Amino acid sequence: MKAPDFSTFGCRLNSYETEVMENLAKDAGLEDAVVVNTCAVTGEAVRQARQHIRRLRRSNPDAKVIVTGCAAQTESDSFAKMPEVDLVLGNADKMKPEAWADLAKRDGKQVQVSDIMTETRAVAPLVNGLGSRARAYVQVQNGCDHRCTFCIIPFGRGNSRSVPVDHVIEQVQRLVDRGFNEVVLTGVDLTSWGADLDGAPRLGDLVNAIIRRVPDLPRLRLSSIDSIEADPLLIEVISGETRLMPHLHLSLQHGDNMILKRMKRRHSREDAIAFCETVRAARPEVVFGADIIAGFPTETDEMFDNSAKLIADCGLTWMHVFPFSARKGTPAARMPQVPGDVGKRRASVLRDLGQAQVRRHLDAMQGMTCSILVEKPGVGRTESFALTRFSGDHEPGSIFRAKITGQENGRLTAEALSS
Repeated sequence: MKAPDFSTFGCRLNSYETEVMENLAKDAGLEDAVVVNTCAVTGEAVRQARQHIRRLRRSNPDAKVIVTGCAAQTESDSFAKMPEVDLVLGNADKMKPEAWADLAKRDGKQVQVSDIMTETRAVAPLVNGLGSRARAYVQVQNGCDHRCTFCIIPFGRGNSRSVPVDHVIEQVQRLVDRGFNEVVLTGVDLTSWGADLDGAPRLGDLVNAIIRRVPDLPRLRLSSIDSIEADPLLIEVISGETRLMPHLHLSLQHGDNMILKRMKRRHSREDAIAFCETVRAARPEVVFGADIIAGFPTETDEMFDNSAKLIADCGLTWMHVFPFSARKGTPAARMPQVPGDVGKRRASVLRDLGQAQVRRHLDAMQGMTCSILVEKPGVGRTESFALTRFSGDHEPGSIFRAKITGQENGRLTAEALSS
């Protein structure tokens, strides 16, 4: 008999939840099982999960195959019909100890998927990290109250729920005490944190509280924010607190105002540019990343050009580019579609523009002094999240000062400075 094997697709929140599930499965005594934590953000993510499940069944013919995560929540029936799948577990159900106790006893129905929209509390058990000594991820929020026309995730995650500040502080301090030097705050819609808590605090209040109440945390990082929801205190902390890393990943999605309206986004092109200019003026070393969708329904060449121009207008560096993927049940799936090959070609153009921005950023760092967080022997990240190679014996998870000496294949090279 052996402990379950877990596979994780998608976001860092899924990775955090896999860590929680591993602990729950161990406590319940579950054995001889494989668990797939799925993602539903694109049709390709769902396809990859199905393919992985089939491979797992072939290599584990006698194990119980359990499928959970966002795709399991939104497409539970289709996963249940797969002959390789023994059980489908919903996103809320997977965080419940009693569900894992039933699994260990081989009890329960094949489909255990409750109504995610009835969840009113963010469940965030304390964890000891995510299998890496480099950095730790802390869930502070789950779900989303917005209904972007392309997005299926609210139906997989439910409405927005926030983890109370004291619980977040306890988790961060726990990780620092265990030796982590960098903590990343994560959630589905991070900048909506606090709206459902007493007094409706904002994300800036949470970040400021962590900085003040965990003084021995060297580095704090935000996973992704919606710039239009960034509150004044958050911008103030970003601007003035050196322990908050100067790297912001923005949920922009497009650079054309008509497409943004059809996406049901809450910002305009001008809003995005103004936010980047404001933050960069206050903290010149800040580096921006962004999510951009290419080939959204009704996107013309001119509209696409506005997205391409946004990369330079906002000074974006780290790009996450996706060709549009129609998700059944979303309004965008019913809009006039752009041919798939056109979307893929436009996505390739955006990625090329992004790579050029990366090269400019790495060139600008030549000769600079940085603090590098070691991810594994010989490889780490700067404050701006640039991947960096170096020589010398540095322990994963440690931070050391280094001088940037060059770049190779999209990565910096560095030499440690003597202390």
